[in-house]
Amino acid sequence: MDLTENKHNLTEVVLAKRILIIRSHKVMMDSDLAEIYSVTTKRFNEQVKRNKGRFPQDFMFQLTREEKAWVVANCDHLSNLKYSPHLPYVFTEHGAIMAASVLNSPKAVEMSVFVVRAFVRMREILATHKQLAEKLVELEEKISDHDQAIGGLIEAMRELMSSGIHTQKTIGFTADIYEKDK
Repeated sequence: MDLTENKHNLTEVVLAKRILIIRSHKVMMDSDLAEIYSVTTKRFNEQVKRNKGRFPQDFMFQLTREEKAWVVANCDHLSNLKYSPHLPYVFTEHGAIMAASVLNSPKAVEMSVFVVRAFVRMREILATHKQLAEKLVELEEKISDHDQAIGGLIEAMRELMSSGIHTQKTIGFTADIYEKDK
């Protein structure tokens, strides 16, 4: 899917799907950013290399062979990387914005706004998932406590039933007592 083909189809949601989590960082592939900024991946990476000082490790890093294999296996739109002899670069949110500034084209500047919004959207989604996970743990703890209490009640009832002690008292005369009096 050409991301820049129709600006109206380009939303934060679409871009958020291109954000990957690698080495505990939310990143975008160099090829995805190049497509968004309407340049070739080769030109994109050339500009980044010319401005290497603007891209510290927390802005950009190169994938290992294993990471590249994982990306190819898990991201359908990146299957063509399988045949590339180069290890791709990935960019954090700050790196993606810096890349737009080094490309210095009106299109890159315009599209960088969408990239920022996509990263913000991804951050919101992850925060929501974290809150849900915390609530789930809380619920599991409550259920566990209830299960233990119910288990204790059932065990107590079984003990009472098996001990032979009859807790029910009879009211009135029994047949045994009535016959003794005769």
